[in-house]
Amino acid sequence: MLTIPVNPNSLCDFEVDYESEKKASIVYKALVVDKELQPDKVKREMTVSDGKLSIHLEAVEARFLRASFSAFVDVLTLATKTIEDFGRGVDF
Repeated sequence: MLTIPVNPNSLCDFEVDYESEKKASIVYKALVVDKELQPDKVKREMTVSDGKLSIHLEAVEARFLRASFSAFVDVLTLATKTIEDFGRGVDF
C-alpha cells in the first residue's frame, strides 16, 4: 500500500453522476487501466456507487494535484462523450 505524506491543500474529491450504474461502471473500467504517471507523488482512488463515479486524488504538492486532475478530467470527458455519442438508443 502506498502512503503519501499529504499537504491538506493537496486533496481533491469529486463525483460524476451518470444516473446509471452501467454507465458509471463503463467509464470506471475505461479509466481504471490508466495508472498515475508518478505514483510516488499522486494517488488516485475511484469507486462506483448508485450510478455515480467518485474520485479521490491525493498529492504531495498542489502542482502535482493540478496536473493529475487536469489530465484525469480530460480522459473522463472523453469517456463520457464517447458514451453519449455512441450510446444513443442503448438502454443503460
